[in-house]
Amino acid sequence: MCGRYLLRAKKKDIGRAFEIAEENLPVIRYGRYNIAPTQDVPAIVYSESLGTRELKMLRWGLIPSWSKDPSIGSRMINARAETVQEKPSFRKAFQLRRCLIIADGFYEWKTVGKKKQPYLFSLANEAVFGFAGIYESWKNPEGEILETCSIITTAANTLVKNVHDRMPVILSTPEEWTEWLDAKNTNPESLLGHLSADLMSSHPVSLAVNNAKNDSEELVAAVPELEIA
Repeated sequence: MCGRYLLRAKKKDIGRAFEIAEENLPVIRYGRYNIAPTQDVPAIVYSESLGTRELKMLRWGLIPSWSKDPSIGSRMINARAETVQEKPSFRKAFQLRRCLIIADGFYEWKTVGKKKQPYLFSLANEAVFGFAGIYESWKNPEGEILETCSIITTAANTLVKNVHDRMPVILSTPEEWTEWLDAKNTNPESLLGHLSADLMSSHPVSLAVNNAKNDSEELVAAVPELEIA
């Protein structure tokens, strides 16, 4: 599962890393330390009309186009790599509407006694990356369009497994980004393995992460591990 993540990278660094022109980058707040489900999140799609990559804001929690109830999105923040091609809610988006949900770290929780200790996971070089994501357009009865997304998860690598048995699919290279966004790629499932633990780092962080209202740089600082009382 991936239920909280962060994006510290600045606008210019995102544009440079993902080769997006300045005019295709929206004016938004990029420094966010506790991104939670149902919030609007920055994601990269390939725009057929522009003929290039575009950064869009998508609501985190996918609402299938055929759904009558938008509240379903809060329960569809993740899609499992093992079943994303089969589930009716995700299948079409996986074929036609893949995106990169931009991040540079994510949180998972480890149960220690009666408390849950959050851990921050990121690339060892702290570079920005993309979660493998899918997105959909949903129209409400008034005709308004809402674009929503889901993060694909896979079995945890040896580093994450110490805390949780699942982790988001991380695409960390320009080659992977291009392959994932290419709608003509008939084998995107080849990208859905877990990233090697050797390329990642982690450390425990403050319990303040547990409250999504907390959103500051202090959240990512390393703290001592909790001890069972």
